[in-house]
Amino acid sequence: MFRYTYNTLVYGEEPIVEGIARVAQAGYDGVEIVGEPDQTDIDAVKSALQANGVVASSIVSIYTPERDIVSSSAATRAAARDYVKGNIDFAADLGADIVTFTPTACMKIVPEAAIEQEWDWAVDAASELADFAGQRGVKLVLEPWNRYETYLVTRTAQAIRFIDQVASPHLGYMADTFHMSLEERDIAESIRAAGSRLSHVHLADSNRAAPGYGHTDFEPIIAAIAELNYGGWVSYELLPAAGDVWGVLSGAGAPEFKSPYTEHAIRHTKAIEEKLGLR
Repeated sequence: MFRYTYNTLVYGEEPIVEGIARVAQAGYDGVEIVGEPDQTDIDAVKSALQANGVVASSIVSIYTPERDIVSSSAATRAAARDYVKGNIDFAADLGADIVTFTPTACMKIVPEAAIEQEWDWAVDAASELADFAGQRGVKLVLEPWNRYETYLVTRTAQAIRFIDQVASPHLGYMADTFHMSLEERDIAESIRAAGSRLSHVHLADSNRAAPGYGHTDFEPIIAAIAELNYGGWVSYELLPAAGDVWGVLSGAGAPEFKSPYTEHAIRHTKAIEEKLGLR
């Protein structure tokens, strides 16, 4: 039986305490929180978590051009490390287990320096950040993104090479089925290849809607995760099919991503668990 959490990123500008209540009411064990500690009332989050009987599972880092781990600007690289350290502190303060890590800014698809140099910058940063995460009782997880959002780490095989090069027990692999549906030949086999490195999971369908609303077959994926005796969180990071995702979410233009998808996502996965005899 998995531990379930839901990413409140999709709730847009809705107050976080309302999102926490919705996630709890839908039967989740935890809440995945956006990594913007300077914009978050941590005491209010803690109170809402306690009041609703859920915990903070994980912090999802938001990688903008100002938070680019492999920027050609040394100042930007330093600022990016500081941002991730802030999210690690945020996670530790909330009692969350996980902080997500991707070495490039989102939607940056062209390198600024030689790929080998950027890879080395990323490995160096991940080594420092994983060590810091370990000191704070948190795990950093490397998330490959698809080719339309990044270029440096897009596939599980690359992530495995990266993690093994860093060689820290505090850096793990994160599987996101939306990205994997674009990049992996076989999602289930890629997850099996990650083995014990698997430390966090995002489930989203082929169109980034809730599982069951696209064409991804989640049965073999859930089976592969279970085969690894995975004890971490299963989360859902869902986003609307739009060029201006944040405009849609902040303008309440995607109401299905609130209660309908929140409730459906966990039901869909639990039904697969039952079918596979995992519950």
